Amino acid sequence: MSKTAMLLAGAIGLLGSTVLASAEDVTLDVWTIDRESDPGYMYVMAQEFQKLHPEIKFNIKHVEFADWANDITRAVATGTAPDVAYVDNPNTPFLSSKGALLDISPYLKDSKIVDTTKIFPGPLSTVTWDGKIYGLPRGSNTIALYYNKDMFKAAGLDPDKPPQTWDQLYDTAKKLTDPAKNVYGLAFSANANEEGTFQFLPWIQSTGGNFDKVNGEGAVQALELWQKIIDEKLASPDTLIRGQYDSFATFNAGNAAMAISGPWELPRMSKDAKFDVGVTLLPIQKEGDARASALGEGNNVIFAKSKHPKEAFMYLEYMYSQMPRVWNEFGFVPSYPVEVKDPKWPSEYAVFIESMKYARARGPSPDWAKISKAISTAIQQALTHQADAQTALNTAQTTIDGIVKK
Repeated sequence: MSKTAMLLAGAIGLLGSTVLASAEDVTLDVWTIDRESDPGYMYVMAQEFQKLHPEIKFNIKHVEFADWANDITRAVATGTAPDVAYVDNPNTPFLSSKGALLDISPYLKDSKIVDTTKIFPGPLSTVTWDGKIYGLPRGSNTIALYYNKDMFKAAGLDPDKPPQTWDQLYDTAKKLTDPAKNVYGLAFSANANEEGTFQFLPWIQSTGGNFDKVNGEGAVQALELWQKIIDEKLASPDTLIRGQYDSFATFNAGNAAMAISGPWELPRMSKDAKFDVGVTLLPIQKEGDARASALGEGNNVIFAKSKHPKEAFMYLEYMYSQMPRVWNEFGFVPSYPVEVKDPKWPSEYAVFIESMKYARARGPSPDWAKISKAISTAIQQALTHQADAQTALNTAQTTIDGIVKK
């Protein structure tokens, strides 16, 4: 019996013992950022769950990550929110604090599947608000530096010694940039939404700053380095408008020698990249500095006005029970201790597990969207030379102070 089949078989017994399914057919409306074919976590989970519970149907809607915040806010305001949805982890406290999400604490008391004491502190903090639980992590992730080992060799660089400091990253990107071949040294996302903030925040944190202290000397130097990389065309000008998915596609296509992204890229990369790939921890400003990385991925939540909360919770339990699969099949790092037998991409797995030690939650704050907007706006202002890095981050700091100190 395959590992997936064993998990499914176990889930049948567990799920049946937790909450009795409705005698009538129900349809759960589900929103997700997953793409059905790439590899479609929410789609896979729904198909499997429906085989176990044919009386529960699914209506799944894909929402682009960049549109998610506006679409879900509109849906909550108009009473058209789904039953179940993926929520990016820093946005969960906001929706929880506004009463938009269902407090699942009463269901958890009777659950024979979910033990929240086993969830790692970072992911657990993102679903906890005012002592109550408003969702379950579907997995976690963080970011690291991918690099094309073949390009390193061709440029006379040691593929076993990727850049570890900011200076080394800049020097390596410069050596690997080849305009004649349409190859940039580095790909990353600095766009004007959460993805830009997600990628930049670890650079601030590794120099002693945080989401509420963004204008320190190290943070300014980090943004100046990003500016220098863009100005010298070591990264594509589209870095300012590309999300992580599109940015990493340039790496897979051989048009960027290095790329900053997360483990969710591994399934696609293993199909698309036709070269030898290495992964290393995010570079730090100088040797000996503290490390930092971003805590990513999101939570499976139930909206407060769902007409089918019991069935929705059964679905959340099923997804939670499948945590041992998330690395090999979806490129997520498990959110609670599980045994991942024969992990795919073992060297990459080791790097991301190491990186999780340094991953920090964004916030948590119910006003995270406003804080993130202030940071991403500062990034855009500096990279487009509307303001120098210090001025842009000072403006962001003033905005953030008004939010967190009110």
